[in-house]
Amino acid sequence: MQLDNRAQTLLKALVERYIADGQPVGSRALSKISGLDLSPATIRNIMADLEEMGFVASPHTSAGRIPTPRGYRMFVDTLLTVQAIDESTVEARMQKQLQLKSPQKIISNAAQILSSLSQFAGVVMTPRHESIFQQIEFLRLSEKRILLVIVAPNGEVQNRLLLTDVDYTPSQLIQAGNYINQHFAGLSFDEIRNRIQNELRQLRDDMTRLMQAAVEAGSDAMSDNSEDVVISGERNLLSVTDLASNMTSLRKLFDLFEQKTSLMQLLDVSSKAAGVQIFIGGDSQLLPVDDMSVVTAPYEVNGKIVGTLGVIGPTRMAYERVIPLVDITAKLLSNALSHT
Repeated sequence: MQLDNRAQTLLKALVERYIADGQPVGSRALSKISGLDLSPATIRNIMADLEEMGFVASPHTSAGRIPTPRGYRMFVDTLLTVQAIDESTVEARMQKQLQLKSPQKIISNAAQILSSLSQFAGVVMTPRHESIFQQIEFLRLSEKRILLVIVAPNGEVQNRLLLTDVDYTPSQLIQAGNYINQHFAGLSFDEIRNRIQNELRQLRDDMTRLMQAAVEAGSDAMSDNSEDVVISGERNLLSVTDLASNMTSLRKLFDLFEQKTSLMQLLDVSSKAAGVQIFIGGDSQLLPVDDMSVVTAPYEVNGKIVGTLGVIGPTRMAYERVIPLVDITAKLLSNALSHT
């Protein structure tokens, strides 16, 4: 939705003032800080229009207005002026902590750096490891229940239960296992997924479905890792007034940290996009808290995107400072991991 220049200027001034002090902003204050030569009545009319369009809201206890998630979205997408920060200063502070030989320690330090510099929570999705298998076997447990046994190249064994819509015979399961072992052993499940549609056309449809189910389950099994997401500084959010005053929001937020499922989804979405991404509560189905935002950026190893990092905080965060912080940390982490 397009806003005219006056409305954009007033919305920008309102969001910046609200981020700075956390108090609803009235028309009188806007007339002083916006730089516009407008009467209070004109400003009130424009603010009423912005409220009707869903960009601002009026708390019951105040005559002033505050930004809505939609208002923040408009602000970060079209009105935000990102601060130029001294990269050399930030780089010097980070460089020592990222010059380690252990990739896991580097990633953990990156999350801590994001947390300490933003004063919110720092989060890093760890690099994905290709889920390569050496051998698989299907064992019939009962009608439509099959045990998938996966042996990794290092000898580690993973088991997964498959619930199928077809009752496969033991001979069919042996045939399927032999085919996969013969044609795909030593590949990753992601590689199989890309090739399976073309290479398995000659098999019956029901056998193809079984193997696709095996690939999906195998990929999940081989990539199971309790440290898929490294989080640092989540307790910083307890001191954020906007979040601490809403215990329901905090419970949802800490459930997010505990389960990490939605967080993994959000970071996975971020890794597929170039550059910094901003998710604002209320306009993203991946965020359970209206008062929360996540600023993310993908990082690379030797030119290939392998994960995502970011800062989780209130919607009332200083985006102009957090955005370049996330961007620089992603670049430094990419460089550090590429040289380990």
